[in-house]
Amino acid sequence: MALANRYQKILLHTLIIAGVVIMLYPILWMLSSSLKPSELIFTDNSLWPKKVTMDHYIKGWAGISKTTFTTYYLNSITLVAIAIIGNVVSCSLAAYAFARLEFKAKKLMFGLMLMTMMIPLHVLVIPQYIMFNKLDWMNTILPIVVPKFFATEGFFVFLTVQFIRSLPRELDQAATVDGCGPFRIYTKVILPLIVPAIVTTTIFTFIWTWNDFFSQLLYLTGQEKLTVTLALRIFLDAMGESALGSLFAMSFLSIVPVFLMFMFFQRFIVEGIATSGIK
Repeated sequence: MALANRYQKILLHTLIIAGVVIMLYPILWMLSSSLKPSELIFTDNSLWPKKVTMDHYIKGWAGISKTTFTTYYLNSITLVAIAIIGNVVSCSLAAYAFARLEFKAKKLMFGLMLMTMMIPLHVLVIPQYIMFNKLDWMNTILPIVVPKFFATEGFFVFLTVQFIRSLPRELDQAATVDGCGPFRIYTKVILPLIVPAIVTTTIFTFIWTWNDFFSQLLYLTGQEKLTVTLALRIFLDAMGESALGSLFAMSFLSIVPVFLMFMFFQRFIVEGIATSGIK
């Protein structure tokens, strides 16, 4: 019996390793291609380059039309940072209200919030575009970041609500006896205890905003306002097939922040989701 269990574990781990290799192969191929000379990208099929060059990274970082990738990275970092602040503050406040406060139509409003998670993004594109155009917000990050400050991400609100509901109400009662109002309970009691949910919100907001292409393509048009995801597309359009090596190099650098974010904070993702009761 013990021998059979051992073989089952070996088979399971073999399948997992094979799955990891299959998922990582495109990234490894892209990294390998970014280190090869242009003439060897499609002729040398090995993952280990026969000849290594860093020219693609140098030329790629130099960017297009005197705008370097430093500008694009700073634009993406700024956009992501503001989006994270907006989601963390607004979604945690909304979640605290739904989980702890009592007010009229609370269940109805919570149900409407959940319904927003079921509405496809593309249904709202045209009315949002018209509204932001009338506000003269085009070619700015405002259409992307301002909604984050109004708890428009129902997933994060629901995630944090479930987390707060798992906390004992006796903590709130003890804080009330000590003279704390609702806002001080939120800042002094609830916030320190929902760090895993906040970190989960931060990580997912970072990944989704960094990788977002459609919204940024819709609202950002100026060369110096572009983010990394948009710059990669223009990179190919402007420089043609001869610049594929530089495109691969910048594409690899664009996924490094997401990879590092997930690698260092994956424990909080698991803890935040598992504690919130979401499978």
